[in-house]
Amino acid sequence: MIGRLKRVGMLGLAGLVLVGTLGAARAETLGDALRDAYINSGLLQQNRALLRAADEDVAQAVAALRPIIDWTAGITRDFNRVRSGSSNTFNPGSNGTAETTANVGFTASLLLYDFGRSDFLTEAAKETVLATRETLRSVEQLVLLTAVQAYMDVIRNREFVDLRRNNLRLLQEELRAANDRFEVGEVTRTDVAQAEAAVALAQSGLAVAEGDLARAIEEFREAVGRDPGALRAPGDLPSIGDNLDAAKSAAMRRHPDILGAQRNVTVAELNVNAAAAAKRPSVNLTGRLGANEELTGQGFSRGGSVGVELRGPIYQGGRISSLERQARAQRDAQLARLHLAGLQVKQDVGNAYANLRAARAARAANIEGVRAAQVAFDGTREEARLGARTTLDVLDSEQNLLDAQANLISANADVVTAAYFVLAAIGELTAQDLNLGVQIYDPAAYYDLVKTAPVPISPQGQKLDRVLRALGKQ
Repeated sequence: MIGRLKRVGMLGLAGLVLVGTLGAARAETLGDALRDAYINSGLLQQNRALLRAADEDVAQAVAALRPIIDWTAGITRDFNRVRSGSSNTFNPGSNGTAETTANVGFTASLLLYDFGRSDFLTEAAKETVLATRETLRSVEQLVLLTAVQAYMDVIRNREFVDLRRNNLRLLQEELRAANDRFEVGEVTRTDVAQAEAAVALAQSGLAVAEGDLARAIEEFREAVGRDPGALRAPGDLPSIGDNLDAAKSAAMRRHPDILGAQRNVTVAELNVNAAAAAKRPSVNLTGRLGANEELTGQGFSRGGSVGVELRGPIYQGGRISSLERQARAQRDAQLARLHLAGLQVKQDVGNAYANLRAARAARAANIEGVRAAQVAFDGTREEARLGARTTLDVLDSEQNLLDAQANLISANADVVTAAYFVLAAIGELTAQDLNLGVQIYDPAAYYDLVKTAPVPISPQGQKLDRVLRALGKQ
C-alpha cells in the first residue's frame, strides 16, 4: 500500500510539471504586470494632474509680469428734484432734472520694477514644478513596488494552494490505507483517528490558503488594474551591486525624496527673498481710457491718462514682517526635512540590503531543508511499510516536509520582493530604469506648452486646447 501511495504521489507531481510546462508559453511575466500597473494606475494619473496644476503656477507667475488690461462699462441714471418758496408768500415751486449716461472705459497697468519680488516668485514656481516631478517619480516607484509585491503574493499563494491540495490528496490516501490496514488488523483505531485528524487539519489549511489567494488576487487587481493570468516566477533578478556604501551614495544622488527635498529648500529660499522684497516699493506704468455719453442729451466726453505710479507699504499692522519671519521658519523646516530625508534614505538602503541578504540566506537554508525533509519522509514511509514506524511518525514526517516546502515557496518570493525593494531604496525603480517598453510619461510636455502663459487664440493656446481635450478623454 505504501508503494502504491508513492506511485500516486509521483504521478501527481509529474502532472503538475506537465501542466506548468504547457502553461509556460502562455504565462505572463513580471514585466507585463509592471507595464499594466504603470498604464492603469489611478494614483499616477492623480499625481500627473497635480503636476500639471503646479505647471500652471509658473504660467500665472509669468502672466503677472505682463500688461494687465481690464474693461468696464455701465449706465448711470442721475436725477434730482428742487423745491423753493418765499418766506412772506407761500408760493411753492419745484423743478427737477434727470439724465442717463453711458460709460465705457479701459484700464491698463504694467509692473516696471519691484526689487525682484516677482522674479523670485516666478523662480519659486519653477522650482516647485521640479519638486513635484520628483514627487511623481516617488509615486511611480511606489506603484511599481506595490505591483511587484502583488505579483509575487499571487504566485506565493497559488503555490501554497497547490501544495495544500496535493498534501490533502496524499493524506486522504493515507487515511484510506489506514482503514484498509485496520480492517485486516495491522493497525489500531488510534492510527485511523490520527490519519483522520491529519486530513481535517489539511482541509483547514487548504481553506486558509484559498482565502489568502483570493485576497492576493484582489490586491493584484488593485495594483495592476486587471485580473492575474498564468504568472511565471521571475527568472533573472535585477542587477544589484554588493557595495552598500556605493548604493547609499547613489541613493543620495538620485532618490526622488532627496531631490524633491532639495528643490523645496530652494523654493523656501526664494520665498524668503520675495518676502523681503515685499517691504520695498514697486513701480507701475498705468493707463486709462474712457468715454461718457448722455443718452438723454447731447453731452459727451472722451478722456484718458497715462502715468507712472510708485507705490509702497507704510504700515499694515505688522503683516509684512510676519510674512517674512514665516518664510524664514519655513526655510528652516525644509532644511531639516532635507536632513531627515537623507537619513531615511540611507536607512532604507541599509535595511533593503539587509533584507535581501537575509532572504537569500533563508532561501539557501530552505532548499537544504526541503531536501532533508524529503529524505526523512521517504525513509519514514519505507520504515512504516516494514513495521518499524507508526502512522503518526509518517504523518509527522509529511507535515515537516509540507512546512519545509511552504517555507521555500515564501523564501523564493521574498528574494524577488527584497531585490526590488533595494531598487526602490536607491531610486531606480521606475519604468525608464526597468526598460518596461511602455510609453513613458513626459512631465515636461505639458510644462513646455503652458510656461509662457499662452492665450487661447494663439497657436500655442490652440495646441494646448487639443492636449487638454485628449487628457479629458483618458
